[in-house]
Amino acid sequence: MGKVIAIANQKGGVGKTTTAMNLAASLAVLEFKTLVIDADPQANTTSGLGHDPKNIDTSIYECMVDGTDIESIILKTEIENLDLIPSHIDLVGAEVEMINLDNREEKMKEVIAKIRNNYDFVIIDCSPSLGLITINALTAADSVIIPVQCEYFALEGLGKLLNTIKIIQTRLNPNLEIEGILLTMYDVRLRLSNQVVDEVRMHFKDLVFDTIIPRNVRLSESPSFGLPVIAFDADGKGAVAYLNLANEIATKNGMEKVN
Repeated sequence: MGKVIAIANQKGGVGKTTTAMNLAASLAVLEFKTLVIDADPQANTTSGLGHDPKNIDTSIYECMVDGTDIESIILKTEIENLDLIPSHIDLVGAEVEMINLDNREEKMKEVIAKIRNNYDFVIIDCSPSLGLITINALTAADSVIIPVQCEYFALEGLGKLLNTIKIIQTRLNPNLEIEGILLTMYDVRLRLSNQVVDEVRMHFKDLVFDTIIPRNVRLSESPSFGLPVIAFDADGKGAVAYLNLANEIATKNGMEKVN
């Protein structure tokens, strides 16, 4: 059975989408069969993996609201072992449409249950909010990765997210775990970056991944070419960091990895 990992933080600009697409691609390169689900109406993971959201007719939205068969909308990517469930702008309306549905918090879980056995990992890119779609993702997930940028207000809002996770653990998904807190946008030249790393490690100790994602130009550029960084600049610092993260997660979950 595949492990379902949500990438969540209600703050924008912390590296959620960058992490979702590049972690998923790195797991695929390590020969884990991987599915990435774009659950963000901005559809940046969809475009970052080479698919134009304007050409997407059916997304995770239709699966959750209309009962569309999820297997019928899986898209291939340039990376072997990596599949995509795309998003499009209509996902914005899903929250309104789902309000009157029974078990509305569990719609994504029901959809993912149909295909999770086909994959080693299912990665969900959440939108920058704590709305119904993100709650669906956390209810469907086995664990959550929380990206935190190495910048001045890094810990702002983190308490709110951790509180939401606690509520979901209590009411909807008692098995939800924190896979780890991921430090992103690290700039070795900035004293502030190092202070944030120290502060987050002091607060959260073993919950923080050993891997730190650096601020990296090639990492920022790769989505505009419709490629994850490992296919765009395989030897660069960004690609190496996400490969290290994939290895760290595989090891933590007791899954054999390819050297």
